[in-house]
Amino acid sequence: MSFLARILGRGGPSREPLRPLWHAVVATSREREWYADCAVADTVQGRFDMIALVLGLVMLRMEKSEELAPQTALITELFVADMDRQLRDTGVGDLMVGKNMGKLMSALGGRMGSLRDAMTESDAALATILHRNVALVDEEKKPYALAVRTRALANDLAALDDAALLAGQLRP
Repeated sequence: MSFLARILGRGGPSREPLRPLWHAVVATSREREWYADCAVADTVQGRFDMIALVLGLVMLRMEKSEELAPQTALITELFVADMDRQLRDTGVGDLMVGKNMGKLMSALGGRMGSLRDAMTESDAALATILHRNVALVDEEKKPYALAVRTRALANDLAALDDAALLAGQLRP
């Protein structure tokens, strides 16, 4: 929201209530186990993939709540603002930020669609989808450990009430 919109009292709903959840998404995506135990590549691409994976799981959980479903756009805005800042901090120029943001949003949307379908299937099917969508240290191995840990996080998210989730709690 712009400075002028804040002064005049205009603008959409505030993203601030979702900031603890966004910080929890980032913290969870950085957990050592994703990289050490699940063979996610500890690279810029691998870290983005993990943020997209965890955020995708959180947004799928939010979609199942009548109260939280409308707020998925707000957490997406936090993702966009953070990724925009990260791109600029790494030296991406103004002319290329928009193009890169389009690619990142497309990647997030595609991964959410894949996750939505995969979460109803077996761990082997989930592993196949994760293999296509997450940068791994060893590209030859199917990420079964990653699939198991991803499903466990999805189950933990499903067990949480909306208030806990908004407070940034991703596990019971």
